[in-house]
Amino acid sequence: MVEVETTIDLIRHGEPRGGVKIRGSLDDPLSETGWSQMWSAVGQEHPWQEIVSSPLSRCSEFAGQLGQKMGVEVHRDDRLREIGFGAWEGADPKALYATVPEAVNNFWADPGAHPPPGGEPFKLFQQRVLEALESLGETYHGRHVLVVAHGGVIRMLVARVLGMPPENLFRMEIPYAATSRIRIQDDIARIAFLCGRF
Repeated sequence: MVEVETTIDLIRHGEPRGGVKIRGSLDDPLSETGWSQMWSAVGQEHPWQEIVSSPLSRCSEFAGQLGQKMGVEVHRDDRLREIGFGAWEGADPKALYATVPEAVNNFWADPGAHPPPGGEPFKLFQQRVLEALESLGETYHGRHVLVVAHGGVIRMLVARVLGMPPENLFRMEIPYAATSRIRIQDDIARIAFLCGRF
């Protein structure tokens, strides 16, 4: 029996316009630096047969340009949106730490038990992202797919493959334009961390 491998490459969006802030569902586009980070990360070799993106512009605009360059269709999946941070969206993290340090620390330590005020429930975020992963594996079985998404989404996907508990999610650092790879063989998924580019 021939073993079929599905490869899902993950890339976080580059630096958005507007400086350092908690974005969540805010739709800030990429800065010039962010565009440069993304093109550098994908390099000159583009092996992908499909591109799937978060609908937020800091992901989808780059995915669209890359897809056009490659002649590959880009699929937007709303399940790949970043977690919604509610009242914290648009806030400077330093300002939040100065005003509500306990709430911020509690969220990073256990996002399920301590969501931001008005934020998306962590369980719903987890459910939609893991549904997206399952759908990717089924829809693109045996293919090589690029997923353009957000730090929280990528952490969730990687944590699932590694069997990490959700409380440890934010111990992972996912820099702008960071890349990683999930290989699925015989329904067993493995993660490969790539060094800055594919």
